[in-house]
Amino acid sequence: MDDSTRQRLFGVTHALDHPLVVYTLVVLGALLAAAPLLFLALSAAGKMSPALRKDLWSRYFSWLVFIPMMFGPVLLGAAWTIAAVGVLGILCYREFARATGAFRFPITSFVVVLGIVMVTFATFDHWYGLFVALTPLTIGLIAATAILADQPKGYIQRVALGIVAFLLFGVCYGHLGYLANDTNFRPLLVWLVASVELNDIFAYITGKSFGRRKLVPNTSPNKTVAGALGALVLTTAFAACIGHFVFRSTVLDTPVHLVTLGALVSITGQLGDLTLSSIKRDLGIKDWAATFPGHGGLLDRFNSLLFAAPAVFHYIGYFQGVGLTQHPRIMTGG
Repeated sequence: MDDSTRQRLFGVTHALDHPLVVYTLVVLGALLAAAPLLFLALSAAGKMSPALRKDLWSRYFSWLVFIPMMFGPVLLGAAWTIAAVGVLGILCYREFARATGAFRFPITSFVVVLGIVMVTFATFDHWYGLFVALTPLTIGLIAATAILADQPKGYIQRVALGIVAFLLFGVCYGHLGYLANDTNFRPLLVWLVASVELNDIFAYITGKSFGRRKLVPNTSPNKTVAGALGALVLTTAFAACIGHFVFRSTVLDTPVHLVTLGALVSITGQLGDLTLSSIKRDLGIKDWAATFPGHGGLLDRFNSLLFAAPAVFHYIGYFQGVGLTQHPRIMTGG
């Protein structure tokens, strides 16, 4: 392992080298400091009901947890980022398995978790060949080991739940972790996560302000066409403008690429949210868990990254590559 790789994986010396990372932390700190003052001012002016005040404070305290979860590992280094994504995948599978009943199939659950662990290892090792191969290999193993229960009835359900779970929480989230193999991973991940989170906020604000026609009322009753279009316009503009500083002096630093990336983030982010909402409605539940007051579980908070991460990864990979300047197979020595 050379010094460049060691610094990327474990070094914090250069954590604040990129202005985007610094500005993002400053803005987040300012917002977290200002929010309680705003709540107190609205309460004193009689503009906030007790129920709304309780809801806002619970959401605020949840954000005090979310923000370190999202950006802390990125600042600490690529190794911590990859590990955090792997843990996120396993915890999200835990929520999914409890809600869908997949936990009743221990062999399948074991293979899904093993697949997520192996994706995390391949990512850490910067072994893209293994990273790609794990998808068909794990799917095959899920289908094969499900036979061991010798229960043909329910076989399709066991296999389908296992495959969907691995693809979502192993493969899709795995692309988020693999971005940490790029030299420019800190501003890249900060840009992606911030854009995805703002995409949700933009959809909420524009939907509440202008929304009339429901987008998919049976899937997500609160989402509107205006909210989806507003998020698309605002997120695309934000991601394109900020992306200029992330991809400066690269082939992606052109209006066409930046706007395309912004639109990809918005569209895939909303599709990820709606996909998990569809599963919840099918199960008849409102939230995946009650871990975070006002937000639900981890899957309720991080579902928008499921499709956005692989979409952005492969777009960047196609036009300029991801991690090409870093040594591959740092552990296995290929």
